[in-house]
Amino acid sequence: MDHRPDQSGTGLLKFTSCMADNTLPVMAEIAAYAERKLELPTEFIDQIPWQQREERFDRGEIQVCWICGLPYVQKVDQPNPQIELLAAPVMRGDRYQNRPIYFSDVVVRRDRPFQQFTDLRGARWAYNEPRSHSGYILTRYHLAMLEERSGFFGSVVESGAHQNSLQQILSGDVDASAIDSTVLEHALREDSSLQRQIRVIDTLGPSPSPPWLVSTTVPAALRTRLRSLLVQMADEPEGEEVLARGGLARFVLVGDRDYDPIRHMQQIAAAVSLSGSEA
Repeated sequence: MDHRPDQSGTGLLKFTSCMADNTLPVMAEIAAYAERKLELPTEFIDQIPWQQREERFDRGEIQVCWICGLPYVQKVDQPNPQIELLAAPVMRGDRYQNRPIYFSDVVVRRDRPFQQFTDLRGARWAYNEPRSHSGYILTRYHLAMLEERSGFFGSVVESGAHQNSLQQILSGDVDASAIDSTVLEHALREDSSLQRQIRVIDTLGPSPSPPWLVSTTVPAALRTRLRSLLVQMADEPEGEEVLARGGLARFVLVGDRDYDPIRHMQQIAAAVSLSGSEA
C-alpha cells in the first residue's frame, strides 16, 4: 500500500476517525458522500488501530480526521502545525441545543448506591485513555472545581476505550466512569436493555464538539470545497439522511478559539491526579 501523502488536487482523499468505534459507520458514509459530490476518489481508513490512523494523519498520509478536541489543541499549538479545522458536528437531541457541544455522563450500575459524583469518594474508577478530554481531562478538571487534588477515588484503571469502561461497570470490575455522551447514546440505541442496567448520576460539560480536521497537504481550494460540503450536508435530502443515520444534525464552522475551553480545562486539570498513586 502506498503510504505517501497525496498532495494533488484530484488524488485519493483519505478519511479516518480517531474517535470511538460508533463514529466509524457515519464517517465511512460521509467519505462516500464526498466522493459522489466532489467527484474525487476517497478511501475510508479503519483497518488499523486508531493510534496508527492518527500517526498517518500526522504524517499527511490521511487527509481528513475526526478527533477529540484535546489532541486537536495539542497538535495545533505546536510550531508550524500542518492541520486546519474543517467543521464540527452538531449532534441530534435536545440536550445539544443545536450547538457543536457534547458531554461526559458519569455512569454507574443501576444496583450501586451512588447518587451523585461526590458519593464516588473511594470508589473504583475507570477512564478510557489519557489523551481523552471527555474521559480523562474533564474528570480531573471537575475534581479541581471540587478542590480535590489527589486520592479522591479508591482505585483508577485505564480501560482503553469508553466502550470498555462501560463493560467494566456492567461486570462490576469498576464502580463508575465518565462516558462520552455520544458513545453512551449510541450504546443505548444498540441495546435497549442497557437502560435497565445503568444510571447516569452526573453530567460534566458541555465541552466543544470533537472537530473534523484536514491536513494542509490538501490544496486550499479543495479544503474550501470540503468545508462547504460538510456544512451544507443537512440542506439536501441525501446528506441529511447520512447525518441522521449517525446521530448528527449538521456540521457548523468552528474556529480555533472555540477550543479555548479545552485548553483552560487542561491547564486546571494538570494539578489534579485521579488517585493518590496515579500521576
